[in-house]
Amino acid sequence: MDFDSLPDLIPDDTAYYRRISADTFLPTLNTQGAWNAHEQHMAPVSGLLAHALTTHEPRPELALARITYEILGLIPAIPTTVEVRTIRPGRTIELIEATASTGGRPVVRATAWRLSRQDTTEVAGGEPPPLPSPDDCVPWRPSEIWPGGYIASIELRHTPDKQPGTGRAWIRTDKAVVADEEVAPIAAYLGLVDTANGMNVRVDPSEWLFPNIDLTVHLHRDPLGGPEHWVGFDTQVTFGREGVGLTSTTLHDEGGAVGRAEQILTLRAGR
Repeated sequence: MDFDSLPDLIPDDTAYYRRISADTFLPTLNTQGAWNAHEQHMAPVSGLLAHALTTHEPRPELALARITYEILGLIPAIPTTVEVRTIRPGRTIELIEATASTGGRPVVRATAWRLSRQDTTEVAGGEPPPLPSPDDCVPWRPSEIWPGGYIASIELRHTPDKQPGTGRAWIRTDKAVVADEEVAPIAAYLGLVDTANGMNVRVDPSEWLFPNIDLTVHLHRDPLGGPEHWVGFDTQVTFGREGVGLTSTTLHDEGGAVGRAEQILTLRAGR
């Protein structure tokens, strides 16, 4: 693909995507990636696929408990088609899949387990302690180290004890996943989770590259999500000695911990 010939992304004050057909979405400037100006950031793509999954044959009696995204290559910033299917139907356990494609090539595949909702209040417990409130955190502009339209679209605050490779942070956005569409809170929430890999960097991203090639999210309850809500990260970044890293995050909303996220990284010297 000749990236120099790609059209410019359209600025949009309201959303990451605009639907242009039944299954195709136009990315706006808000989706622009941090590693390359001509690609989409994985976070909005995550939200788009989550939106497709939550609207596919809705099962309110089932909870979306785990979603795994496989990043199959660079995600060009061009119209993106999403296909959804049920892989393993079931009364109490169900596996569904959504695939995003650009130019006829799959770029991200997401599989999600839906599990039966039960009243387990009697045995509930084991949650990590909550994060400090966003009001008690320090505003920070991630655009100071990361370029791109997606990074510019988010608001971020972190705790004062932030250190390279570890820290606690809150992010939110006033942008909708898809313009003029109702998006489930969980899909809006998932549209920000991939950001965890860039919020507590161990090294200068202009000197070292460490993109993630997947994202797996496990949720023990439905998170709050949407423009008025924050996504909380308690993150630890580990770099190994053979070119592989791992970003591990306990996920929070304003009500406390909601689950975990893991991202495997390919680590290499910079440009």
